[in-house]
Amino acid sequence: MPLSLEQYAEYLDTRDLAWPAPPEVEKAKARPHLPKLSGIKAVLWNTYGTLISIAGGDLAFEQPDPLVMEVALGKTVSEFKMWGSMTRKPGQPAAYLKQLYDRVLFEQRAICVPGERHPEVPSERIWEGILKMLLQKDYKFDAVFFGGLDEYSRKIAYFFHASLQGTSCYRHAAEALSCCQEHGVAQGLLGNGQCFTALQLQRGLSAQKPEVKVDDVIAKDLRVLSHDLRGRKPSQRLFTEALDRLAARGIEAHEVLHVGNSLAHDIAPARKLRMKTALFTGDKASLQASSQALHEDPTRPDVLLTKLDQIASVLGN
Repeated sequence: MPLSLEQYAEYLDTRDLAWPAPPEVEKAKARPHLPKLSGIKAVLWNTYGTLISIAGGDLAFEQPDPLVMEVALGKTVSEFKMWGSMTRKPGQPAAYLKQLYDRVLFEQRAICVPGERHPEVPSERIWEGILKMLLQKDYKFDAVFFGGLDEYSRKIAYFFHASLQGTSCYRHAAEALSCCQEHGVAQGLLGNGQCFTALQLQRGLSAQKPEVKVDDVIAKDLRVLSHDLRGRKPSQRLFTEALDRLAARGIEAHEVLHVGNSLAHDIAPARKLRMKTALFTGDKASLQASSQALHEDPTRPDVLLTKLDQIASVLGN
């Protein structure tokens, strides 16, 4: 039976592979504002920049530093033995893969999603497109180990992005999720994310508290991520989809607390739909907020968290 994505990540752990280090977190200058919020029945967490610390502050398909891209693409060519099925031209294998990657990324970004002003690209679709080109040149892979084309594409996507950006969880993330669970509130994800985002979250949480399992604290049906809906924040479709799923549980918008790190992409869309909001200010690199916007009604959060575990002070009885 093919390895699952989680098993594949564990398999990579057994090898002597070099990965980019998670970023050093520099705290922003902010004071916590922790009013008690009564009647909260669900907490929706943003992903990158709120629960998951990532180099650059958000998941990226490209890096401005060409050397970083070259290294990540070169490792991917080598790991998945792609060079033999590439057109042999002068230059490094990573340079040729970059041409294929750029072409498929452009094609994926050009796909029209009706009514979506902020389209998202599923990372595995990029690699599926590249693989289809390589398969025309007699490329082969071990389907017994990796699975079919869809599963293989997801594993390549995970490997490439792990080679591109280091990740970890912010301090006290596991404690914050456990606290919400103890308070009996439903928890979900509402943010930009890919097929491997929950896996990155789990690995970060395990480094803090191995007993905290994503599947135990965050319901699968409440994980509303951009790659599924093909819309990135601040896409309203993400927010309305999350509220529709909560409504099916009998939870209304005013009973939901959304925790994010961007006033424009998290706080404003959530407030517009009558959710309660909390701004996480614990990382200067990912925080997207200005002093003026903090005091303007459309983008003014109900709560300011400088540490994730402060959510314990916010949840009412």
